[in-house]
Amino acid sequence: MIRIGTCSWTEKTLIQSGQFYPPNAKTAEARLRFYATHFDTVEVDSTYYAIPDARTAWLWDIRTQENFTFHIKAYGALTGHGVDLRSLPKDVQGVVSRSDDDGKYVYIKEASILRMLAQRLIDALAPLKRSGKLGFLLFQFPPWFTCRPSNFDYILSCKEMMDGLPIAAEFRHGSWLTADKAPTTFEFLRAHGITYVAADEPQYGNVSTIPFVPQATSDTAYFRLHGRNRENWLKKGIETSLRYAYSYSDEELSGFVPNLDRAEKKTRVTYAMFNNCYRNYAVANAMRLRELLKKE
Repeated sequence: MIRIGTCSWTEKTLIQSGQFYPPNAKTAEARLRFYATHFDTVEVDSTYYAIPDARTAWLWDIRTQENFTFHIKAYGALTGHGVDLRSLPKDVQGVVSRSDDDGKYVYIKEASILRMLAQRLIDALAPLKRSGKLGFLLFQFPPWFTCRPSNFDYILSCKEMMDGLPIAAEFRHGSWLTADKAPTTFEFLRAHGITYVAADEPQYGNVSTIPFVPQATSDTAYFRLHGRNRENWLKKGIETSLRYAYSYSDEELSGFVPNLDRAEKKTRVTYAMFNNCYRNYAVANAMRLRELLKKE
């Protein structure tokens, strides 16, 4: 089974483009219901920026069909990113240390606070778990999260914090996938039942980005396709969406088909998730890949 979706259904430029949603889809409910008529899976990106409440997850559940799957991007504090102080639960804001000059962003290191935040996320997602619509907790580790023993330990702590919910790991530093380190990385993920995210992104010929390495470390293969916008990928001070402003050509999409076919034969389910979320690029590429797979 190959399931195809995008990494957002609410991205601003997608809505503004008018190239996917009909004019009458003006509410969050209408957009999700419309999205779910075209796809059966999606990633939730907003959970990276703030932990939702359980009512929000319940609304996602009731607005989608029975076999729909939500993959949840883990809250940024859990993956070592700096988070907006205002995004933290009110009772947590007063006990964390500010990490920059203006006091807005914080990097949380205290294990007790991280466990508390993880539990809040677990509680928030309970409606999706009950309905069987909860997919992976996607832990996208930052570019400074390099391949070293302490970070292997931290990945295990992430799995422990999520208390049995399935997690998937995406790396942003090439040290995890060099010829000498990749076997260890994959062996570690397999041994601990963690799904590897095979990411496609712009390449610079060094470890500043990761290569596309199709590999499965569990009974699920997960492909996350960011686009190949080399000009903007590492650029600072631009709108986030501009990093993903890239539409895959048919030739590029066809290049993924053999990898998806091989993965499907070896796994229970294979996900192909488009994160080139700029205007309608992700939804159009997802639909086109589905067509190309049908022709095989």
